[in-house]
Amino acid sequence: MSVRTPLCDLLGVEHPVVGFSPSEHVAAAVSRAGGLGVLGCVRYNDPAELEAALTWMDQNTDGRPYGIDVVMPARVPAEGTPADLSRLIPPQHQDFVERTLRELGVPPLPGGEQAADGVLGWLHSVARQHVEVALAHPARLIANALGAPPPDVIAGAHDHGMLVAALAGRAGHATRQVSSGVDIVVAQGYEAGGHTGEIASMVLVPEIVDAVGAATPVLAAGGIGCGRQIAAALALGAAGVWMGSAWLVTEEYRHLSAAPAVQQALLGATSSDTTRTRIYSGKPARLLKNRWTDAWEQPGAPEPLRMPLQNLLVSEAHQRLMRSGRPDVVPMPAGQIIGRMTEIRPVADVMASLVRETGEALDRLDGLR
Repeated sequence: MSVRTPLCDLLGVEHPVVGFSPSEHVAAAVSRAGGLGVLGCVRYNDPAELEAALTWMDQNTDGRPYGIDVVMPARVPAEGTPADLSRLIPPQHQDFVERTLRELGVPPLPGGEQAADGVLGWLHSVARQHVEVALAHPARLIANALGAPPPDVIAGAHDHGMLVAALAGRAGHATRQVSSGVDIVVAQGYEAGGHTGEIASMVLVPEIVDAVGAATPVLAAGGIGCGRQIAAALALGAAGVWMGSAWLVTEEYRHLSAAPAVQQALLGATSSDTTRTRIYSGKPARLLKNRWTDAWEQPGAPEPLRMPLQNLLVSEAHQRLMRSGRPDVVPMPAGQIIGRMTEIRPVADVMASLVRETGEALDRLDGLR
């Protein structure tokens, strides 16, 4: 049974499922499977790398629509080169990170290899470059993980026939986003991986649906990993769902170099094995709980720095932790839904299960009347 909502016609997709991923292979597979794959752009420091990834998606989505996700804070954070910004990092923070890596037994990068720059996509100027690259491609949607993009970005997207989405953690955020010109609101509950707010999805989704009115589609995000949860989101008034963590254990995600350790860690985790913390980027984000996150909660650990300084602080550490190949230390955003993730499957199989389970749940509910 196929489930269609007005969102399907708006986005030009078969199923009301938006799949976010930092992997172009996953995002393209979501689109090919009938959803809308959304590529997370924050990891692309060089606009040329994003250009190559979107060109690849143009060629590997079978002509189906896709979207991109950028990170543009409402207030412009500190700018500058990595070297300039690094000078703003207190020495005691640097000492703590290095000491923690030693205590965890994480080796240096091999062969004297120099650490790459941190994730610069947190910088407003880099996010703008991401938008400029995307506007040259046939993306259907531009989403901002940190609220409504600036007015000129919204106008530019609309001029190119693209829809604009924004993630919201409160009803007040959502109404302001719609007033600024956002077309779709993603109601992201507390359960979600990555940057997330403090209100759970069961409470947040209907609040936002009621606040923005019937004219604005709302996607439910956070705690969604099976068809029953999609059906619940639709019952709460959502026009569809935004899913991220569920794609981390797909075969296509293995194209990312750190995937083996990440997927091993996720497959062994329960829904209790996440923590909401500012140690990843400087803003509250839900991560897989492990020995690295535990270290930041010990007495004497420094307070995380603001964005983007915190990510620059831990940039080399993240590279070393990932390169270690150890599931007990990988720094990984993940939602509470990880407790349902027990096997590695192709994206197409995951989508087929979601569609089937949603239909079955709606049929069961219909039979209760």
